Amino acid sequence: MTGASVVTTTVDSAEAAESLAKGIVEARLGACVQIVPIRSVYRWDDEVRVDAEWQCVVKTSANRADELVAHIKAHHTYDVPEVIVTPVVGGNDDYLAWVSEETS
Repeated sequence: MTGASVVTTTVDSAEAAESLAKGIVEARLGACVQIVPIRSVYRWDDEVRVDAEWQCVVKTSANRADELVAHIKAHHTYDVPEVIVTPVVGGNDDYLAWVSEETS
């Protein structure tokens, strides 16, 4: 294990994605947030929906993941936001060291 995690969430606008990303990086809860436009198909309130969303992919230290999840939930507009934590099992050691430095 590397001690790093990737945390993924989605929001409903580019502006919301940038605002959330800036707050995460400013709070040192994530070293980097990549924002990707996507289309999501899901069921909500007994209706299948297709919506444009913006996926935020956050690189963070594993020991900051719980704090990051709490931050996302506190600053999110969705009733039930997607927040998924995935452990990083390997990668570029120099990059992972940078992630650790930026989130400590």
